Amino acid sequence: MTAHQLWRIRPWRPSAALAIAVALAVILGAWGFQLIGGLAPCHLCLIERIPYYAGIPLALAGIGISYTNISTASLLARLGIGLFVLAMLISAGLGGYHAGVEWEFWPGPTTCTGTGGPATGTVGDLIDQLGDASVVRCDEAPIRILGLSLAGWNVIASLAAAWFAVRAWVRIPAA
Repeated sequence: MTAHQLWRIRPWRPSAALAIAVALAVILGAWGFQLIGGLAPCHLCLIERIPYYAGIPLALAGIGISYTNISTASLLARLGIGLFVLAMLISAGLGGYHAGVEWEFWPGPTTCTGTGGPATGTVGDLIDQLGDASVVRCDEAPIRILGLSLAGWNVIASLAAAWFAVRAWVRIPAA
């Protein structure tokens, strides 16, 4: 394969790039709401970020490896993009769970919903528990945009990124 053939646009790369762009916009938006907007993330919000931290580098590696001349480049590209799809589906699931907690469809973790059991032990134990208490509640949406919390928007964005990545994945040549 010539250098020109390696660098030419492949039909799957724009979809993969769009998937990564959506994911980057979400994670940068989350950091923007936190650092610029002053919205501290709750425990579930922080967990929802993990698939982005894992998925974006995998997708970038998948695209990057496709520019090499190694014999398994297509297979490795499919693996990277496929793992990105999995990460985005996990993110959508986490976002759906979090949105359900905010809408009170089901209980959330006791560590961030204020539904923990009664304090037991000594006064010192109670003070230690208060020191470990989470300030940001997972069951209260700090902001809603067009009726959806940021967790709800994460579901939509994660599914969009996964959809673009699947479009890319099915177009990656087999060999």
